[in-house]
Amino acid sequence: MRRILNLAARYWRDIDSGLTWLETAPLFRLEKGLRRSPYPISWDEQRLLLSELTPTLARMALFLINTGVRDQELCSLRWSWQQAEDLFILPGHCSKNGQERFVVLNGIAQSVVREQCGKDEQRVFPRTRVYSKGWKHGRERAAKRYEDELGAPCPWGFRHLRIHDLRHTFGRRVRAAGWSNEDRKDLLGHKNGDITTHYSRVEIDHLREVVASITRPISYNSPRLRAVGNV
Repeated sequence: MRRILNLAARYWRDIDSGLTWLETAPLFRLEKGLRRSPYPISWDEQRLLLSELTPTLARMALFLINTGVRDQELCSLRWSWQQAEDLFILPGHCSKNGQERFVVLNGIAQSVVREQCGKDEQRVFPRTRVYSKGWKHGRERAAKRYEDELGAPCPWGFRHLRIHDLRHTFGRRVRAAGWSNEDRKDLLGHKNGDITTHYSRVEIDHLREVVASITRPISYNSPRLRAVGNV
């Protein structure tokens, strides 16, 4: 709509008068709906989801949960970008902020990559997208099993789980393991102004330690706080 109005005000002209169709393009703002809150999944929810996805989608979901990459980065991942068994470097044209970044693999992510060997000569995951009918159907089946197996009503967020929620799951688990906000930014590719190849070996080894720590269940429950007043 904005483009049409701008064309009418700047380029499109009446044949006879030579004037633009509009004197100026009206300025308007689109109403923004409520932003959906992230839904990091629990370990039990992860088990339910992966058991209902196809083997290929389950491996892709497991890789997302353990690396925090975006789904488009996952589908673009190439064997030529692998620098070590536990390290890929994504070029800038494949990342959201246009900067190359590390993808550090823990033991679980490494096992997924090993299972993908030989499936495609160029790409690690020879699919163009994760979100598909297979994802939606698997998510629906997992939601139906939720109450029977976990003993509680299925949350709306799990019933409508997005691919991006798996990235939030990674970030939540890194935080729950006690690592800094700086570490989360490095691993999620949020850090601006830093070039990946300038990282030292010590820093890379530290990131390896961070991703290794989320392979075991960690409680998300926060400790209860008690207000203490003057006696």
